[in-house]
Amino acid sequence: MEHENVFLFVPNLIGYLRVALAIWSFYLLPTWPWYAMGLYGLSCILDAADGSIARQLNQATKFGAVLDMVTDRCTTACLMLTLTHLLPAYTLAFQILLSLDISSHYMHMYASMMSGASSHKSISKDANTLLRLYYSNQHVLFLVCAGNELFFMTTYLLAPHDDVYSPVEADSLARHGDAVRWLWWCSFPIFVFKQVTNAIQLVNAAVTLSESDTLARRKGKEKARNT
Repeated sequence: MEHENVFLFVPNLIGYLRVALAIWSFYLLPTWPWYAMGLYGLSCILDAADGSIARQLNQATKFGAVLDMVTDRCTTACLMLTLTHLLPAYTLAFQILLSLDISSHYMHMYASMMSGASSHKSISKDANTLLRLYYSNQHVLFLVCAGNELFFMTTYLLAPHDDVYSPVEADSLARHGDAVRWLWWCSFPIFVFKQVTNAIQLVNAAVTLSESDTLARRKGKEKARNT
């Protein structure tokens, strides 16, 4: 039987490229806003590409799914950390958003594993309508994720940048301020929808884990009575 190296599957190689682009963008965040957001945006776009390629090449793997999930959480977290530095007055808000993002996705993935789902994107018909819409429709999933990232990216571009190296960068930020602000307002409703979805996802996962615990305890008590 031919040995397959999952680490070298094409979608996973794209995943590594996403990580490299994200790290490069983090390095540029303090001083080169446009270049940083270009690299960050490219990393986000590749997130949609690797899933499609994985399905086309029949190379969808659990490792790839987790790699995508972890990369998404880490990239957003790193951008939020930068935003707390640029916009210290909103630190608490970013802390809450980051906590909600990480906790909801971790609990959702863990609950999916406990329930025997093939993927964290496999949602039961009994689940919340918004959650089913979010995970069941690839177009909605892409739009919401892209819009959410665009909100944070435009927030970063609109924030004061005192350490920008290049006068060209500083001038470009000033000249394109209205366009960036327009994108911010367009992405804001999508950002809100994503946070609502995260909250629903957190509650849904908590209920699933609670029901699993209740069932396990009931079986344990029945087994104890029968012995």
